[in-house]
Amino acid sequence: MFFHAHPDDEALLTAGTMAKLAAEGHRVVLVVATAGERGLAEMEPGEALGETRLKELYTSAALLGCARVECLGYGDSGLSPKGGVADERPDNAFIDADTEAAAKALAEILLEEKADLLTIYDPAGGYGHPDHVQVHRVGRRAAKIAGTEIVLEATVNRDPLVRLLRLAGRFYRFPPEFDVRTFESAYSPGETITHRVNVRRYTKQKRASMAAHASQASGGDSDRTLAVMLKVPRPLYRLVFGTEWYVRRDLPPGARLSHPFDGWPK
Repeated sequence: MFFHAHPDDEALLTAGTMAKLAAEGHRVVLVVATAGERGLAEMEPGEALGETRLKELYTSAALLGCARVECLGYGDSGLSPKGGVADERPDNAFIDADTEAAAKALAEILLEEKADLLTIYDPAGGYGHPDHVQVHRVGRRAAKIAGTEIVLEATVNRDPLVRLLRLAGRFYRFPPEFDVRTFESAYSPGETITHRVNVRRYTKQKRASMAAHASQASGGDSDRTLAVMLKVPRPLYRLVFGTEWYVRRDLPPGARLSHPFDGWPK
């Protein structure tokens, strides 16, 4: 089971792994906490962003071979590091959710599915989005309730990422939302990463998954992060996005594994 905060998060962090496991015959389940209704997008009159993003999520999931998609139904907390001003958040914002209650809702799905593996985010929520941090807290607790044996924290090896972004910054003007400095303390250093999953065979599906989230490639005054990624030439895309990284906290430091189920049973 792959647990994410919003539609399109699965495309960015775990799509290759999802496609890989589905191709190997595993039942893959995708759960999102929110519909992402507070994301930036250019919508047509009468369109509701949350509904649009859930439709995009189902399209993405089908492309990746998912057998089931669920939304826990919490409200999108917004892009601010603190989820915005409390009065501006929806009453059911995920950042304000009772961790135990949310974890029990997720654990019910884990138990229904008899899931062997759950992916969440690292403690920092990757780049610090409040809903991503909440995914970490809720996911950890849900795994304990359900007795799910493998918990992988989806992340990015920030060491080569920072080097690559600094180099790219010499030739490309990133959009304002894409501050390279934030990545210097985001995600996970290479020394803590336990799983480096080669998904190059599945980058076609990963790219298609990204493209399915068309609403998130527009909005604002400049190119969105997703749009920038989709502009990467296909041969380079396969190289840049051909590895997905995870941290499994119950393995000894220095583990270097290549498949999500490596190291199980412990």
